[in-house]
Amino acid sequence: MSVYTDWRDIPVEARGSVVALGNFDGVHRGHVHVLNTLRAARPERPLAVVTFDPHPRALFRPQDPTFRLMLPDVRARALLDHGVQSVFQLPFDTDFSRLGAEEFVEDVLIAALGVHHVACGADFAFGHRRGGDTARLEELLTAHGVGLSIVPQLMDENGPISSSRIRRLLQEGYPERAAMELGRLWSIVGPVVHGDQRGRVLGFPTANIPLGQHVEPARGVYAVWVTLPDGRVVPGVANIGRRPTINDGQESRLEVHLFDFSEDLYGQTLSVALVGLLREERRFNGLDALKMQIAADAVQARAMLNL
Repeated sequence: MSVYTDWRDIPVEARGSVVALGNFDGVHRGHVHVLNTLRAARPERPLAVVTFDPHPRALFRPQDPTFRLMLPDVRARALLDHGVQSVFQLPFDTDFSRLGAEEFVEDVLIAALGVHHVACGADFAFGHRRGGDTARLEELLTAHGVGLSIVPQLMDENGPISSSRIRRLLQEGYPERAAMELGRLWSIVGPVVHGDQRGRVLGFPTANIPLGQHVEPARGVYAVWVTLPDGRVVPGVANIGRRPTINDGQESRLEVHLFDFSEDLYGQTLSVALVGLLREERRFNGLDALKMQIAADAVQARAMLNL
C-alpha cells in the first residue's frame, strides 16, 4: 500500500482508483462497511481512501482535548488490512479548508486523483464551510461520468456505529464494548520514554508512553496486551492517569508493566491494547498501600487475560 500526502503530485500509477471519502478515525466496523460497499460496486478497480491529516476538527477547534482513536500511520496499516491499496492523506490546513465544494471535486478528485467511483456516508460534507453535501457531490461527479455510492451507517442494537460513540465508550471505561464496535481491541501506540523510575522502586517497572494525540480513556488500571516492534505480544497491566498518590502534577500518561519481561524498551514504539478496566484511578495513603494495590491489580489482570 502507498500513502500519498501531496494531492498535486500523484503518480500516474496511483490514479484511476475507486475512493472512499472520510476521516476514518478508528477504521471501525462502520468504515469497513463503506469499504466493502465500494469494493462491491467496482471490484475491478484498485481500492483507495481519501482522508485528512490533521483531522479537520483539530484545525477548527484547537482548544478541544485530544480525541484521535488512532494516529495516521496506524490508520494506514489498518486500512491496508482491509484491502486498501492507496491512501490519499490530504493535508488539512487553512488553504485546503478554503477550497470550495466544486474545487474539491474538480481539482482534487477528478484532475489530481482521476477517480472512477466514490463512496461516502450519508452525512458527508465537504468544501469551504462544509458547503457541499452528498446531493451536490453526486451532481458534480455525474458531470464527469463518475458514480457515487452513498452508504447508510452500519447499525447495531445501540444505534449507528461511529467514531464519536467509540470515543465515548472509552472515556466511560468500557474498552471491551469499544472493541466490539471497532472489530478489534483499541490500542494506544507510542514510543517508550524515560520516567522517574518510580515503578521500579515499587517492584513493578513500567514502560512510560505519552498519550500524545490519542483520546484519553477513563483514568484507571487496565489489563492489556502489548505488541512489541518485533511482533511479540506480551500480557501486562497498565495505569492511565496522573498518579494521584505520587501527585507529580504531570499530564496523564500510560504506564504499562509487562508480565515476566525484563528487556530494555526505551525508544521503542509499543502498541498497548486495552482489554478491560480493573478499577478507577484513586489516591492511596502512601507508597506501601499503593504497592499492595499494584500487586492485587497484577493478579486481577492475569485472571482477566486468562493467564
